[in-house]
Amino acid sequence: MLDAVIAVITKGEKVLLIQRAPGIRGGGHWAPVSGEVEPGESQETAVAREAMEEVGLRVRPIRKVWENISTRGTFRLHWWIAEYVAGELALNAAEVSDARWLTVEEICRLDGTFEGDREFYRQILPSLAS
Repeated sequence: MLDAVIAVITKGEKVLLIQRAPGIRGGGHWAPVSGEVEPGESQETAVAREAMEEVGLRVRPIRKVWENISTRGTFRLHWWIAEYVAGELALNAAEVSDARWLTVEEICRLDGTFEGDREFYRQILPSLAS
C-alpha cells in the first residue's frame, strides 16, 4: 500500500478545497490538496511540496491528525493540518481545475466529494477545534 498525504490547508475559518482535473485519478471530485509521499521524503515535506505543486501556496504543516485507507484500498492517507503562509492561488491545470476557500459547513453541503473526506470534515475536523 502506498503512502499519501492529505493537506488540510487552513486560512482563518476556511479550508482550501480543489476540484481535481478531469484527466487524473478522482477527476471532477472536490478534495483537499493531496499526493503520494516520494521515497525518502517526510510527510511534512510532502505536504509542503504538494501545496506548492498543485496550487502555488506556501504552507506550514502543523500536525498529522488522522489516517484512513483510500476507497479503492491502494493508499494509506495521512491527513495533515497545514496553515496557509504565503502566495496567491496558482492552479496546476494538469491536476487542478478549480479551487475554493470554504467553511466546514460549505464543504459538508458540497456535491462531488469523496466519502472518506466527508467523514473527516463532519467528525474529525470539528473535534480538533475543541
